[in-house]
Amino acid sequence: MADNPRADDLVGLLPAGAVLTEPAAMEAYRCDRASDTHTVMPLAVVLAESTADVQVAVRWAAQHGVPIVPRGAGTGLSGGATTVAGCIVITTERMRAVQVDADTRTVVVQPGLLNAELKAEVARHGLWYPPDPASFQICSIGGNVATNAGGLCCVKYGVTADYVLGLEVVLADGRAVRFGGALIKDVAGLPMVKLFVGSEGTLGIITEITLRLLPAQPAHRTVAAWFDSPAQAAAAVAEIATGIRPSMLEYMDRLSVNAVEDHLGLGLDRDAAAFLLAGVDELDPHGRDLARIIEVCAAHGARSAAEVEPPRAAELEAGRRAAIPAVEERGRVLLEDVGVPIPLLGELIAGIEAISRANDVEVAFFAHAGDGNSHPLVVFDNEDRDQQTRAERAYGEIMTLAIRLGGTITGEHGVGRLKRPWLRSQIGDDALEVERRIKTALDPAGILNPGTIFKETQE
Repeated sequence: MADNPRADDLVGLLPAGAVLTEPAAMEAYRCDRASDTHTVMPLAVVLAESTADVQVAVRWAAQHGVPIVPRGAGTGLSGGATTVAGCIVITTERMRAVQVDADTRTVVVQPGLLNAELKAEVARHGLWYPPDPASFQICSIGGNVATNAGGLCCVKYGVTADYVLGLEVVLADGRAVRFGGALIKDVAGLPMVKLFVGSEGTLGIITEITLRLLPAQPAHRTVAAWFDSPAQAAAAVAEIATGIRPSMLEYMDRLSVNAVEDHLGLGLDRDAAAFLLAGVDELDPHGRDLARIIEVCAAHGARSAAEVEPPRAAELEAGRRAAIPAVEERGRVLLEDVGVPIPLLGELIAGIEAISRANDVEVAFFAHAGDGNSHPLVVFDNEDRDQQTRAERAYGEIMTLAIRLGGTITGEHGVGRLKRPWLRSQIGDDALEVERRIKTALDPAGILNPGTIFKETQE
């Protein structure tokens, strides 16, 4: 338990301006983009600029039994950066160094650098960092690593974990430990890098990341296909995924298409029930994969399916990336990122439509369809308590549906606090106990991001 520590004591241990203690200055650090309402004002916010700063803050917190909430850019969507009573927030947003090694095709980066900034920097060296969350322009690399973020091109090129070679991590006792490094193959010891990727700040605070890079992204071609039913589109996705590896295969339902059209005015087909946006790398001079996608979509009843020129392709991709803020304009949202095996995508969509009707709430649905990772957004009026109750019930029923279909409660956003109640149902008692043992071994006092993934006390 905390011993009533004074934030002023922490202020004196760090450089001037590195610790915020005024409520007005700390207000923006109370939660992430999930906008969890169960937040409190932190004791202090540490604006770390180095691993050493993080160590000082962690050691102080460990000494006094103070909970720590690690934070990146604050764009998380699962409540993983929600403050708890008596905590300090350690934000890595000022840690932004980046060093590219073109000879080994690796880059060493601090966690505060934005995904888009990393892409731009490595592109100057003729290289490419593939993971591309829809929020790549505003999310940080540290947050991407903490949640094992995915994105649009991950259907072919993999998720964040596939590119992390090494980490520097500050543990709960303040030690800074390095795992891995700039080697493509390295199996010395346990795979600790993989353990920390996706751990959501519950095992340590990541302060440096070594990533592998690829040669410059190849040119790509894009297909837009519109359908009269979600079932047709889902069947097309399943067949496409069994025959080729598209570089992008995205799905949007009518509600999300109309929200994006209201938001951006791109001239989208408001009447279509479903939209597929597919991409292939321009590596096949005969365009066989592109032709195959068009052929499959037509065979499954697409009202139109055709290649679009690059300017239009860029507009459509921007529209897909804007789906979340577009739907947010319709009301408060509860956002999920459930995933199912690709052949069951149609069953997931049908099940969510039934849940929407049964609870009388809107659910916008879009997905990284090519890998089965979907984003149902339950929309409700924040001032209508009855509607909010129905929305929360629908949110839980969607989670339960995904588990019943052999899927996951989170494909790329993390468990955070919002999805924690369903974790046991997915992974089972034994697996949950093993994960808790790992958490306890690395953080025996339970000060690192309490309430994220695991309850503060055992259930």
